[in-house]
Amino acid sequence: MAYPAQRPRRLRSTPALRRLVAETELRPRHLVLPMFVKEGAAEPVPISSMPGVVQHTRDSLRKAAAEAVQAGVGGIMLFGVPERHDALGSGATDPEGILNVALKDLRAELGDSTVIMSDLCLDEFTDHGHCGVLDEQGCVDNDRTLEVYARMGVVQAESGAHVVAPSGMMDGQVGVIREALDEAGFADTGILAYTAKYASAFYGPFREAVESQLKGDRKTYQQDGANLREALRELALDLDEGADMVMVKPALPYLDVLRTVADTADVPVAAYQVSGEYAMIEAAAAQGWLERERTIVETLTSLRRAGADVVLTYWATEVAGLLD
Repeated sequence: MAYPAQRPRRLRSTPALRRLVAETELRPRHLVLPMFVKEGAAEPVPISSMPGVVQHTRDSLRKAAAEAVQAGVGGIMLFGVPERHDALGSGATDPEGILNVALKDLRAELGDSTVIMSDLCLDEFTDHGHCGVLDEQGCVDNDRTLEVYARMGVVQAESGAHVVAPSGMMDGQVGVIREALDEAGFADTGILAYTAKYASAFYGPFREAVESQLKGDRKTYQQDGANLREALRELALDLDEGADMVMVKPALPYLDVLRTVADTADVPVAAYQVSGEYAMIEAAAAQGWLERERTIVETLTSLRRAGADVVLTYWATEVAGLLD
């Protein structure tokens, strides 16, 4: 039976009807707010390529995180911006390093009222900007890097992280971190695996945000944007090694990957709406080319529709207010 008996528009005729039959829900609890904390900062430092986002001081971080929790945001993902860098990224494993002391601040401020997540990677801490330790040829040494990741995971758990999030795309990283956490008595600390992290052009503003020292690229360890089956291989390995959640990053350019991972995984799936996605929408909205709030909510809804249980977005607190 077709038109005129079939009229799909009937279910679109009022806001109440559209709300009643909506297939995808976007709620504050689905959102995680990525935040940056800068060592030695006396006041928040604006990030020019990400209007509205700052490098926080320890005090402003606590305040902004509490506001996010009050708005209903589901979690916080924390990145550290150290004053000093070295070849080994030693600030990452220092209990008094900026990321770890800020984790302690957040746990003291928020307790278990939200999920405190911590980026587990060396790129913010190394003087070469890569996500791992380099060998004599200047290439990232996978297995030496895993030794550092193991220590880093334990320190982050000791500092108060509920979930650690290895983002370096080293082979075996989830299993090594899981073993180290368990041996240190942190069996309840979760791992959010960056399962499909692509070597993307959309990370540009993030490098300003963390004051990256990178020269060159990360194509020898981050995934090739042309590949989908490879993401499923990474997914199988991460699940086998004990990942509690998995992530696709970036989000919008990889909706097909997100959908496929969500259809395959038996754990919660996250998507990271990265800095470049944020920046281009803010830039277009500033020019009057897009309706800002509608565009933001539409993109986030698309990620939920594609299968994301959790969405990392720099708009998390703002959107939580819009939704309520």
